[in-house]
Amino acid sequence: MRTARRILSALDYPDAQLSILIVDDPQIAEFNRTYLNHQGPTNVISFPMQEGPFADITPELLGDVVISADTAHREALDAGMEMLCRFNELLIHGILHLIGYDHVHSAAEAAIMEKKSQTLMELIEKEE
Repeated sequence: MRTARRILSALDYPDAQLSILIVDDPQIAEFNRTYLNHQGPTNVISFPMQEGPFADITPELLGDVVISADTAHREALDAGMEMLCRFNELLIHGILHLIGYDHVHSAAEAAIMEKKSQTLMELIEKEE
């Protein structure tokens, strides 16, 4: 996907690899329950491969981004935006998690992640 490659290049990860899985709400709810112990669907889940004792084995492999098309579609409708725009926001969010950004543990980290997300969205919108 060209958009993912542009995001990775902008983040100084031009040779990085990741997988993108687009699923429905029941599938992402299962991932959410199984791996995060949360109930119900969510919009995006990231599974970083650069954490833990085996991170050095494949340094170019960042991990997996799982996006719920159902939730993304609902969120796009609610926000009055195009589905592709919402999908790109979620893709950026997922990739940022793969490279270590976090919004859960502090408001300061959330603000940094949000600013980076906005910068990347502006870059993508300029190039489309």
